[in-house]
Amino acid sequence: MASALTGERAAELRGFSSAQRLAYECAEAVAARLRPGVTEREAARMQRDWLRARGVRDWFHLPFAWFGDRTAFTGFRIPLQFFPTNRRLEEGMPFILDLAPVHRGFPADVGYSGCLGPGPHPLHDKLLADLQAHRELLLREVRERRPLREIYEDVDRLMVRQGYENRHRAYPFGVIAHKIGRVSDRRWSPHVLGFGTQALKGLASDALHGHRDGWSPLWSPYRFSDHPPRPGLWAVEPHLGFRGTGAKFEEILVVTDSGDPAESAFWLDDDLPHVRRWAKGA
Repeated sequence: MASALTGERAAELRGFSSAQRLAYECAEAVAARLRPGVTEREAARMQRDWLRARGVRDWFHLPFAWFGDRTAFTGFRIPLQFFPTNRRLEEGMPFILDLAPVHRGFPADVGYSGCLGPGPHPLHDKLLADLQAHRELLLREVRERRPLREIYEDVDRLMVRQGYENRHRAYPFGVIAHKIGRVSDRRWSPHVLGFGTQALKGLASDALHGHRDGWSPLWSPYRFSDHPPRPGLWAVEPHLGFRGTGAKFEEILVVTDSGDPAESAFWLDDDLPHVRRWAKGA
């Protein structure tokens, strides 16, 4: 990625990579501490406390935790259902930790899927393994400069072939991804309905400029995403569901204006928990 990672741009990407790694370190640390009886609210608080102890004072969004059939968004109809509840974790139950801290002005947004206990967990393991094909498809088709809406539809078709339901469609606007960008490095920033005000302002600004120029910072199945990938950083989160069990990853995809396909899009970091898992063949 020589030409794509030089000078100021390289330093910026290192900042985003550091924030993303910190978020995944948090997810792994909290996942290791989960025990039967822990509630979603307690797991969300564990993430907040871990990150605050390491200097995080601002958020793209506050941490979420989903247990059991809530990992597949079973019965979700309104946004308030995404917030952590008193659902208690049980042995063998799937869980998802979703956190989006801002570290030194660099936001990250990650999703970590696990299952409580040593296993085996054949269904959950298969869901995680089958996510690899989605990571590969997304990168390949972004490099081909396919319209975001078409790529979304291809992800849908792949899920159907695999025998799964698309659960990211349950997110607001059905998004599979959204743009992220730098924010001011502040010691503290207020949040509204769990979302940091700085991040919301940035997303709103992108939406305003995008509407004028014919693009959207939200990658969705709708007409406003019927355009080629916009250069920048995208937090991408394909989410599979099967009979009350859900699994996903979320990580940063970098899109550039390079004419070299290999440099036109790339995952910010290939040393993440789900990628290491696939490399081990687990």
